[in-house]
Amino acid sequence: MSDKTLDKTFDPAAIEQRLYAAWEQSGAFKGGTRPEAEPFSIVIPPPNVTGSLHIGHALNSTLQDILCRFERMRGKDVLWVPGTDHAGIATQLVVERQLREQQTSRKAIGRDEFLKRVWAWKAESGGTITRQLRRLGASCDWSRERFTMDEGLSRAVTKVFVQLHKDGLIYKDNRLVNWDPAMQTAVSDLEVESIDMKGHLWHLKYPLADDAERFIIVATTRPETMLGDTGVAVHPDDERYKDLVGKMVRLPLTDRLIPIVADSYADPEKGSGAVKITPAHDFNDFEVGRRAGLAAINILNRDGTLNDAVHEAYRGLTTAGARKKIVADLEEQGLLDHIEDITHAVPHDEKTKTVVIEPYLTEQWYLNVQPLADEAMKAVRSGETQFVPEHWQKTYFQWMENIQPWCVSRQLWWGHQIPAWYGPAKVQENADGQPILTGNEKHQIFVEEDEVSALAAAERFYGKPVKIAGESATAGDWMRAADGARNAGGEEPIWLRRDADVLDTWFSSGLWPFSTLGWPEQTTDLARFYPTSVLVTMFDIIFFWVARMMMFGVKFDDQHRAPFAKVLIHARVVDEKGQKMSKTKGNVVDPLTLIDKYGADALRFGLAIAAAQGKDVRMGPSRVEEYRNFCTKLWNAARFCEMNGCDPVTGFDPSKAEFKINKWIIGETVKTERLVREALAAFRFNDAATALYQFVWNTYCDWYVELIKPALMGEDGAAKTETRATAAWVFDQILHLMHPFTPYITEELWVQIGERAGGRDGFLMLSTWPSYNEALIDPVATGDLNAVIEACAAVRSVRSLLNVSPAAADIKSSIAFTGAVKSSVFEEFQPAFERLSRTKYQADAIVAETTGSAVVSFGTIVLDLGGHIDKAKELARLKKDAAKQDGEIAKITAKLGNAEFVAKAPEEVIEEQKDRRAAAEATRDRLNEAIARLG
Repeated sequence: MSDKTLDKTFDPAAIEQRLYAAWEQSGAFKGGTRPEAEPFSIVIPPPNVTGSLHIGHALNSTLQDILCRFERMRGKDVLWVPGTDHAGIATQLVVERQLREQQTSRKAIGRDEFLKRVWAWKAESGGTITRQLRRLGASCDWSRERFTMDEGLSRAVTKVFVQLHKDGLIYKDNRLVNWDPAMQTAVSDLEVESIDMKGHLWHLKYPLADDAERFIIVATTRPETMLGDTGVAVHPDDERYKDLVGKMVRLPLTDRLIPIVADSYADPEKGSGAVKITPAHDFNDFEVGRRAGLAAINILNRDGTLNDAVHEAYRGLTTAGARKKIVADLEEQGLLDHIEDITHAVPHDEKTKTVVIEPYLTEQWYLNVQPLADEAMKAVRSGETQFVPEHWQKTYFQWMENIQPWCVSRQLWWGHQIPAWYGPAKVQENADGQPILTGNEKHQIFVEEDEVSALAAAERFYGKPVKIAGESATAGDWMRAADGARNAGGEEPIWLRRDADVLDTWFSSGLWPFSTLGWPEQTTDLARFYPTSVLVTMFDIIFFWVARMMMFGVKFDDQHRAPFAKVLIHARVVDEKGQKMSKTKGNVVDPLTLIDKYGADALRFGLAIAAAQGKDVRMGPSRVEEYRNFCTKLWNAARFCEMNGCDPVTGFDPSKAEFKINKWIIGETVKTERLVREALAAFRFNDAATALYQFVWNTYCDWYVELIKPALMGEDGAAKTETRATAAWVFDQILHLMHPFTPYITEELWVQIGERAGGRDGFLMLSTWPSYNEALIDPVATGDLNAVIEACAAVRSVRSLLNVSPAAADIKSSIAFTGAVKSSVFEEFQPAFERLSRTKYQADAIVAETTGSAVVSFGTIVLDLGGHIDKAKELARLKKDAAKQDGEIAKITAKLGNAEFVAKAPEEVIEEQKDRRAAAEATRDRLNEAIARLG
């Protein structure tokens, strides 16, 4: 037993670090400790290794932790695998910025030294986000923490690449990619952000080759790309141009003739109906070019300047510089028809938002994902993997059914270097069958898991010893080395050089569900925890990550199983007004700031209760403050129990309760547990949190605590003893049910209350989730107490609407019963009803000049308000307020009926307007009801 009492206020900062350290050091988070139990596993979506916790991470990790803590308490063997992603571009950007500050560059220091710098930066800042996840309360098994470039995961990446290449699914090809000219690498669609910018649409005149006086007009936002045009497209049904299809136009500023082709991509309704086709610098044009057999002329260098494929007057210019000069030259030649001012979306790099991304024709490594996608779709169609909410599987199928080859190579240094080695081509054999090697640009490619295997494969191919060129060797170095050896008169050597490119970060992330469990080794973890139970992620990476994990999982699991049983898709976090968060708007919410001010539990509960399926999660300081107040309410309830001797009683049996109020709260506890359990099983976090909020704040604190005060202060010893034990038992159940959402405050109260009662065994987080007999719900107690509470709430509502003073306690009340509830219930609980409604109850009907009334489920409550309100004045006020709400409703309805407003307004603004109208309608209806009831 302990004499220590609870502090007056709950101080999260005083307990969070201490409790988390105790949990982690005890091994409470470890998976694999319950070998006989059902496994439950989650792999964390790996955040960038050098990143910091943002509000999206906080939501995602909170939902995962709620599930893990819930299932752990339900007795399952829970494994939550944490880890981080090497984030190729983001991390390389940071280190390159550091090098610029030191007046050097990665090319100046070389690849080996650069990678040492990156690893050093990872060591310095790589633990930031995992420390922040701990602050949030994430119960990950940190002993199994992984990194996408650790030794085991790197081995998995290499094995997958090599196998896919051997299967003929990975190959090299010349195609268009998103090209970052600053980083000089291909980037994925996710790393491109379209930004609306003011610009121009230049209408250019292309003269016909056989009639210099006749022109075809094309429009473009990027006139500099015209130097790479290889055709002009018109719609095959466009009567204006039918006689021109197949003819040639003279491309201005060049010496080239290009054909006019018919293609349905051209829209007769847009502009002139004719479109310039630049296959090497526009994704749509690339497809038109393929259909029409047009050449693709790349006019850009890797750094975005114009290359030698253009006239010397434009070589070396930036795209902006070339644009200015080309427009001037066209105007001088009379080939600029007119210029139109427009606002259009311009692709930029997602990280800095300062670099314009260029469509760029280049040779890259590609993965033919169609065969993998076909199998991954079967897993969803069969129900092996289910999306929650279900409608997201439509998005999944849309992308999978229209999937394109995936460009998996990146021109970076930080990442998994592609396991491919290049040697000279074997172009012919001599009379003895020996290869004759030539120093041309063609290569023989050896894709193997390591250098030793590559050498062995090359030696088998060439039939003689092979050497590896150094990491920094270029193609030219490699050929010069071979030439030098030949000229020296020695035996002609075979030199291999490794591909310098690295893999797209999403390639290694795609292996995450099984590589983190030890694959390609057949580990105990892999056998026990794969497939994983659920993936929790946001909708925006269904394409980039979820689909790829599904494809790789089905392909490489020895039983071809999908990596997840369920895929839970949550919405994004927006500000309190429903606006998308952005630094430019100044509405970004920092979760760590919120934790510092309000505590992790308040943030977690606020995120959970707002996480309705399919709806944006609105979040801001005022919302977190509200749930800090909720935590305070819970703490104060614990102090109430402490001050009134409501301590846990060993062996307490709720089925033995005799007093109706106690039977009622026990039944409400059983119902709440069922609601929470069923909601969490269905991933309805908001429903579970709402049920808990209503039970704790309303049912337990507002009603039960008030209802039992007479018993606790009375002389009936049996009632007092049972009530104390019941109050303590219910509070313990609250701690269990609340723990997955608010782990810190519940664990602290569990420990302190337990010490007062003689101590408890183990942590709350490892205790058993409650399981009750539904027979504990007493229908009589439930009906009677809920009727009294409904009546009290209705009286309070009438008093509030009619501005009756809270101090007025002499108001008479009566009830005209029409339902199953009998007057005897209110006679039994008359003292409680009178105290909580602040009225004087009478069985006889009230006859008075000024009355207020409220309809309840079992009849009508009537209040004698004579002497407490000015009836005429109140009616006028209520009507004025109702008219004001009608005006607001009409204003919003008109706005939502404005087609122009609806077309331009962001979705979140439309939803905000609808929410405002619904709130105004509810307020108007309450006011009109009060008007009708004011007799």
